[in-house]
Amino acid sequence: MGVLSWVLFGLIAGALARMVMPGRAPGGLVVTTVIGILGAVIGGWIGTQLGWGSVQGFDLRSLGIAVLGALAFLTAIRLLR
Repeated sequence: MGVLSWVLFGLIAGALARMVMPGRAPGGLVVTTVIGILGAVIGGWIGTQLGWGSVQGFDLRSLGIAVLGALAFLTAIRLLR
């Protein structure tokens, strides 16, 4: 995937993570995108380590892994605040 695709994918994953997690979320659109992109990276790494396969391309499995990673990252941010 290209950089623009990862940014769009991160925006979707970050927005879904913010909708799922209750409470006030930090930042706006840029922070949501960054949380989503980092969440996709974290989720992809964890998914690969657990043997769920590598994240290649855009499908529902990749989106689910990215959203779970974004939720984990968002939880960590809130715990640090």
